[in-house]
Amino acid sequence: MNQNTLFDITEEPDQAIVMKDGTRLSARLWRSVTDQPVPAILEYLPYRKRDGTCARDALTHPYFAARGYACLRVDIRGNGDSHGLMEDEYTQAELDDAVTVINWAAQQEWCNGNVGMMGISWGGFNSLQVAGLAPEPLKAVITLCSTVDRFNEDIHYKGGCLLNENLGWGATMWSYSSRAPDPALRGDWREIWLERLHNEPFLPATWLRHQRRDAYWRHGSVCEDFGAIKAKVLAIGGWGDAYKNTVPAIVKNIDGAKGIIGPWVHKYPHFAVPEPRIGFLQEALRWWDRWLKDVPNGAEADPDYRPYLMDGVHPATWYTERPGAWLKDPGTERRSYHLTDSGLTDQPARIEKTIASPQHCGMDAGEYCAIWLGPELPGDQRADDAMSVSFETDPLADDTSIVGAPEVTLVLASDQTCGQIAVRLGHVHLDGSTTRITYGVLNLANTFGVNTRALEPSVPKTFVLSLDEVAYTVPAGDRLRVSISNAYWPLIWPSPKSTALTLTAGCIDLPLLTSARYWSFAEPETAAPWATEELRAENHLRKTEIDHVTGTVTLRIEDDFGKVRDLDHGLIHGSKVRETWSIHPDDPLSASGMCHWTDEIERDDIRLRTEACCDMTSDATHFYLSATLKAFENENEVFSKEINEKVARDHI
Repeated sequence: MNQNTLFDITEEPDQAIVMKDGTRLSARLWRSVTDQPVPAILEYLPYRKRDGTCARDALTHPYFAARGYACLRVDIRGNGDSHGLMEDEYTQAELDDAVTVINWAAQQEWCNGNVGMMGISWGGFNSLQVAGLAPEPLKAVITLCSTVDRFNEDIHYKGGCLLNENLGWGATMWSYSSRAPDPALRGDWREIWLERLHNEPFLPATWLRHQRRDAYWRHGSVCEDFGAIKAKVLAIGGWGDAYKNTVPAIVKNIDGAKGIIGPWVHKYPHFAVPEPRIGFLQEALRWWDRWLKDVPNGAEADPDYRPYLMDGVHPATWYTERPGAWLKDPGTERRSYHLTDSGLTDQPARIEKTIASPQHCGMDAGEYCAIWLGPELPGDQRADDAMSVSFETDPLADDTSIVGAPEVTLVLASDQTCGQIAVRLGHVHLDGSTTRITYGVLNLANTFGVNTRALEPSVPKTFVLSLDEVAYTVPAGDRLRVSISNAYWPLIWPSPKSTALTLTAGCIDLPLLTSARYWSFAEPETAAPWATEELRAENHLRKTEIDHVTGTVTLRIEDDFGKVRDLDHGLIHGSKVRETWSIHPDDPLSASGMCHWTDEIERDDIRLRTEACCDMTSDATHFYLSATLKAFENENEVFSKEINEKVARDHI
């Protein structure tokens, strides 16, 4: 087959794939029109191929299909147009279904027996997890914005701290999985919908019951056995994304793996922001051609690691572009700065600082995972740093490029049996504005979900914390700042008691660029974009409010994703989410979070809507979660349920 040939495409919108238990999964299949068998590429998600991922599917899968591939976009059971019920994320049943789909595809007359798997976020996670099961036809994987460690590197916990994204993303799934199939594809759509609604799991409570890195989280964490992955892995991430640590971990631990990290948020890099975008589809095609078609194109000799080195820029909650340069296999060496009364210095000196941040410190942290294209990135850090203990260098004599994961060592004592810290590395500009370069958080009584025990009050203890991977240049004349707080709301849930931490020693070890070789990528190509009619424009709002009567500080987020009609098959869908995160500066037990999703589906004279709400509070010993789910058909309520959960705190 000539690699330069472009094929016509045939498309099947509802390809049935039947699982071992008889459950019918629904796939959208794009396939080259050719008499020769071609490799298959699987993307396997709960995010609804009929409406949820149409925009990115249109840009991506037809591109591969026109170049000699069959692309399967499969709805996980219990979601979209597939039958069955979903119980949780990354269950063994989910992974077993994926293996069945892979084996099914390999056996089709149009397939040459080789299968690749790709995906971003959920699809990137399960691509790695399925690769760990090593089904024989699976020869290559492209994983984007994913994780190798489900406990410490996903949306649930970080450094043993509870991420508020545990509630936020759980609310998203409470919404996504409650939606009906497209009535045009399923005559029994109403029965399927009601069955889903009755059985819909409230996952934030499930996840909250596992506050240590137990067997629940080890399942699906491919870092438990990197060697089980035999498929060739290309890993891609973004510095604006939550999962930036995964790419270096994969390159280091999986034989033959390659990694790319750009300046992007949680998006595919051929349409991601901030720019520059890259020719991701060309890179992916090169990977597929090498490992699924055995084309000798030299992909295995590409640089192992290609990070984008971002120029230092002033802080903003949104960027359209990040200036910088692409590196290939950069060389680094470590340099230590010590935390002293004189700032960040080359030599250690004893210090004694008290860290006692108000509970709303962290309001400029941005979203844990920037994804919705609103004002989600970290803003100017000066307000948060003023509520923290900070240490600065003198003005830098030379441009300083940090490439890797800074490591922080601190000697701390808490006046309570609990405590948490957020450590940020900042770029201080000449005008005083401060850009967050990278950060990390740590629960001092539940470090990484492994060392879990009450602290001994007033007893100093050494803690070591790696900040997130980054590639960032601070220009000469500007300064580096390390800021430490013992609150970081609303990114993490607060400790059950207000604490005062005593810092008596500390240092930060920076990976500094020593040798730079540069790379360039092709400009992005895509297939034709999704054809829609806009019925309601997209809009994003994020604002902080202070109640001057009560003192409560609230972050309000409103993401309206608009409403569109698919010009091919006519389905109308729209959604919006409202979140509020409130806390009193003096009271960690005043913390509360609320999420409310509204989703609409319309076809002909059928109008369906779900209202999915949830909230969380806590006292000193327990978390309290409540959730409601209501469904409407033509404005008539057809279903309603309420959930209330109480979960004990385990050193969190």
